[in-house]
Amino acid sequence: MVRKTTTTAFGRPFGRREFLKGATLLGVAGAFPAIITRPGFAQGAPTVVNSIRSLSNPYHATWNKGGEAFAKSVSAEYVTLVTEGNSEKGIADIKAILAKTGGNCVINVDPNDSPDARPIVEACKAAGAYVVTQWNKPADLHPWDFDPNYVAHISFSGVPYGKSMAEALIKAMGGKGGIVALGGIESNVPAIERKAGLEEALKANPDVKLLDMQVANWSATEALEKTNAWLTQFGDEIGGIWAANDDMALAAVEALRADGRAGKVPVTGIDGIQLAVEAILKGELAGTVAWDPYWQGGMGLSIGYHAKTGKFDPSKEGQEHREFYGTGVIITAENAQSFYDSNIKSEPRLDWNDIWGRVSGQIKY
Repeated sequence: MVRKTTTTAFGRPFGRREFLKGATLLGVAGAFPAIITRPGFAQGAPTVVNSIRSLSNPYHATWNKGGEAFAKSVSAEYVTLVTEGNSEKGIADIKAILAKTGGNCVINVDPNDSPDARPIVEACKAAGAYVVTQWNKPADLHPWDFDPNYVAHISFSGVPYGKSMAEALIKAMGGKGGIVALGGIESNVPAIERKAGLEEALKANPDVKLLDMQVANWSATEALEKTNAWLTQFGDEIGGIWAANDDMALAAVEALRADGRAGKVPVTGIDGIQLAVEAILKGELAGTVAWDPYWQGGMGLSIGYHAKTGKFDPSKEGQEHREFYGTGVIITAENAQSFYDSNIKSEPRLDWNDIWGRVSGQIKY
């Protein structure tokens, strides 16, 4: 059965010029949603798999496009698993694809929650698959404890970027006033770190008051509801809105637009998705941080694929290549146009063999 998904945010198409196309793949442990670029599984060659939260989220939709691009570059079968925010489903779907491929696969996963990473890694190790995790894992779970199958963990330090977006917001507010904040999943590592960065900025700016902070679970729908409630509750006291990701930030902009205040109340997000960069260009968003999910979706697979196919031995790599921070780009009105032209208007062209090119330091716990 072929499934076509058009990624949108608030009814507007998400554009990388192509709509996502896919099919439903039935695993031996039951049915799970997947998108494959070619029918069937290659004999002998590893299948490459991305496990992400949702294709309706523009961030992960771009992640998926990066995965498709890498798979095409090595002529590999490609599968996308979607958790829809359900940890049990995410783990079950990965176990199903491990059974379906007999462990002959490379998995690049953004676990729904930190505790999910351990059973995923253990299942991959038992099956002989190679796995790269991103963003979420327990602090005591390390790739070198599961050599060679747990190849690497990639993250981005949320504290400095959460702080930089708070500082951009405060600057846009003129250094004083009240703000509200939309947080991610409460036990999610990026959400925790970005909140800590916000708190650092607030501590350094006593003339800015945090009116309220609510967890919106990375969800645009929840963020829209909470922002509407705040606009009723606080009214003109709200001088700015800080959001832990772009999806929630864009929901806040939508609420402000309905209230007639879009562009008048600054909003910041994090992720660097196309709609967020376009909102900066329109003057409706004050800033975002780009992780380059296209790179994450493709390079996470590339690192695992290089290990699986014997191009390097993970157990011989230093820890700075096993748990590392990637490099984020702060985007504001000053550089939004140049970023848009080189990263969104044009399809990114990446060297998938440059697997350590964006390492910016070992993760510290």
